[in-house]
Amino acid sequence: MGFEYELLERFTKHIGVELEVKVVYNLDSMMHYLNQGIGDVLAANITSTANRKKRVAFTNSIHKTHQVLVQRNIRDSLLTELEQLSNNTVHVWSESSFLERLQNISGELDEAINIVAVNNNDTSVAMNMTLQLIEAVSKGEIDYTVADENVAKVQKKMHGNLNIDLDISLEQNIAWAFRHSDTALLSAANEWLEKEKNHTDFYTIYTKYFKARTNLKRKLQSDYSSVSGGQISPYDEIIKQEALEINWDWRLLTAQIFQESKFDAAAESWAGAYGLMQLVPHTAAAYGLDSSNIEIPHANIRAGVKYLIWINEFWAKSIDNETERQKFVLASYNVGLGHIIDAKNLADKFGADPTIWGDNVEDYILKKSESKFYTDDVCKHGYCRGKEPYNYVKNIMAGYEHYKNLIPLE
Repeated sequence: MGFEYELLERFTKHIGVELEVKVVYNLDSMMHYLNQGIGDVLAANITSTANRKKRVAFTNSIHKTHQVLVQRNIRDSLLTELEQLSNNTVHVWSESSFLERLQNISGELDEAINIVAVNNNDTSVAMNMTLQLIEAVSKGEIDYTVADENVAKVQKKMHGNLNIDLDISLEQNIAWAFRHSDTALLSAANEWLEKEKNHTDFYTIYTKYFKARTNLKRKLQSDYSSVSGGQISPYDEIIKQEALEINWDWRLLTAQIFQESKFDAAAESWAGAYGLMQLVPHTAAAYGLDSSNIEIPHANIRAGVKYLIWINEFWAKSIDNETERQKFVLASYNVGLGHIIDAKNLADKFGADPTIWGDNVEDYILKKSESKFYTDDVCKHGYCRGKEPYNYVKNIMAGYEHYKNLIPLE
């Protein structure tokens, strides 16, 4: 997990190598190992600074943040101006850019800041030193520390008594670091980042790890929080009953419904699909729905499940593994049975396993947007925007795993 981890997975796939992660416990060692060739890239929410550029080469900005003072939210003692840091004690990690920034501020004040540079040799602590110091502020063990705002926002939701309103720096670049000699790899990373930042996936990942966490309190108070309510949607009981018909975990069916309609019973797509399961009129009609009832939740889900059962019966003839078959069923629901049959035939022809979706048939549904493949004699259904069913299955299975972690199977 992690913002930079997910980006690195995509980047390494783009350049055709596998990602291997090495955990290193302090920044100085990271830079040493990088320059010794033990690693190839540093990715740890690292701020690009002039001093660090002397040792490593940074990519263009992955995202921007600024440093904030972390303090307890006690109204009468809140610091609201930098000048108020005079004579106060601030604990920061000795290897962070926060130390350098505090030293600069201290030199500009009439009375210095008492800066405590924490350098803990316990590696299990040092690896997350900033988080440890934030927790220490929350517990009242220390009064102040400094963190990047994006990290501080997440921690504020986990420690409800914190204030992070006082900015202590201008906007700074967070970037990956490479060896100065690795100009080709650095150039490839910059080129990829420039393109990636134009895609919605990049901002979806960023929101997942940083911005979405600001809604945590509201979510925890919701009826659909595993903490307070244990529900996923207003339609859980209907979904549980209908999932029995296809013998699926109800949480998988729920993940599909979320992907289709975000639980909006009145949802209507640009392609004319309606309701929770986004049924097009001719499919809805085949299962007894018309314009008068296509948006009724229980009717829409029941019809959608009947359609899933029909698809499942088709794939049961050739896909024995239930989990793999579910992925074939989902992909077929999204883009049509014919395109998935084509992708399966392509996988078989070109040496992939036609009974496995991940890294096999899914690769060929992607290739069905290329003329070399959709005109192949084993393809009978022509061009397909394969990215849509590819992402559809991935998103549903990821949502399913998330629900399994949060909601017990009754």
